[in-house]
Amino acid sequence: MKQIILLIFSFLVFACNSKAQNNDLKTEEKTTEKSVIKKLNGKQIVQELEKLNFFNLTDKTELNAEKIELEKAFNELDFFEGKLRGETLNFVNNRFYSIDSEELFEVGGLTNYLKIMKLTFEKLGLKLNYSNEKSSQTKKYWKHTIELNGKEYVAFENNFGELDWGIAYVKFIEMLNAELEAQKSDERFYPISAQNDGRLVLLTKKQFEFVKENYPNDNEHPKTLEIWKTENGIK
Repeated sequence: MKQIILLIFSFLVFACNSKAQNNDLKTEEKTTEKSVIKKLNGKQIVQELEKLNFFNLTDKTELNAEKIELEKAFNELDFFEGKLRGETLNFVNNRFYSIDSEELFEVGGLTNYLKIMKLTFEKLGLKLNYSNEKSSQTKKYWKHTIELNGKEYVAFENNFGELDWGIAYVKFIEMLNAELEAQKSDERFYPISAQNDGRLVLLTKKQFEFVKENYPNDNEHPKTLEIWKTENGIK
């Protein structure tokens, strides 16, 4: 009798364990299924970016070449970058920008780049008037300010050091984004790289999230300014 009871008990335990294992397996399969996101190809990437109005700052005569370049860059390199105009460092899509941080930091560099950005602001129906640039410098310290649309911004205020170019790059993006926000635009500039081969890109939040989801999260792709500052040791 005791043996029969033990057999029945063992069977019940086995059945319960099997059911639990099956449930765990089904849960794991569902979780795996949810986590698998179908990877888009370059053509689909371009199509989705177009839906997000990514090409609204690209001239119609250069639009097809820009799409081909973006598709090729994604398929071959997983890279997010548009077509350059000829042998220059100017992109045909006015969302991408080459920024030489050294040039930006030096005298005259800030207004040279603001002149470029002013054209983009105007394409978006926004203002970017700059004036009253001021500079106060000692042997070790420099304070550099400028007014955008009547508001004063600090372009650089620090002792000279190894991070000078990076600080100027960050301050530049911060002042541009502040003016975009003040004019109720949903566009923002996102850093990609600094130094002599610096780059940044202008994106809406939805465009940025799409790029973040479909491109590698590395030093060759856009990040929020706060994350970029942390990774590059800039406060």
